Amino acid sequence: MQVQELVGLVPWTFIAQICNLFIQAYLIKRFLFKPINEMLAKRKAKADAEIQDAVNARNEAVAMKNEYEQSMKDARNQASELLATAQKTAARESEEMLRDAKAQAAAIKAKAESDIAQEKRKAVNEIKNEIGGMAVEIAGKVIERELSEKDHKKLIDDFITNVGETS
Repeated sequence: MQVQELVGLVPWTFIAQICNLFIQAYLIKRFLFKPINEMLAKRKAKADAEIQDAVNARNEAVAMKNEYEQSMKDARNQASELLATAQKTAARESEEMLRDAKAQAAAIKAKAESDIAQEKRKAVNEIKNEIGGMAVEIAGKVIERELSEKDHKKLIDDFITNVGETS
């Protein structure tokens, strides 16, 4: 009986199998791995591009956010400046109105004082005219008659009484 060797090594078969293995490895590398590697490289490049786009979009969003915050800060500053300016303007206008009112009050007071002084002068002049008229009357009476000392005192008392009544 012949025993078949389960594990045997035939040199020509071994060389053929080795050559077959190298040919298969070359064909797999050439026609399977190369396209798969190219496809994986393209996918990686696409993923990298998308990641880069996302990073750029994030950077733009951050820049826009910073710009928006700066705009809001500027707007707040401008609003506070406008408010301060309006308050200063209102204060200045109220001061001007107060000054104008005080000036008008002073003018009215000065006019009233000058009117009072004029009326006082007028009253004094009227009193002087009346006193002068009384003095002329008294002088006329004195000339008409000769006065005694008693008559003289009576005329003076009458004169003083008339002057007191007119004032």
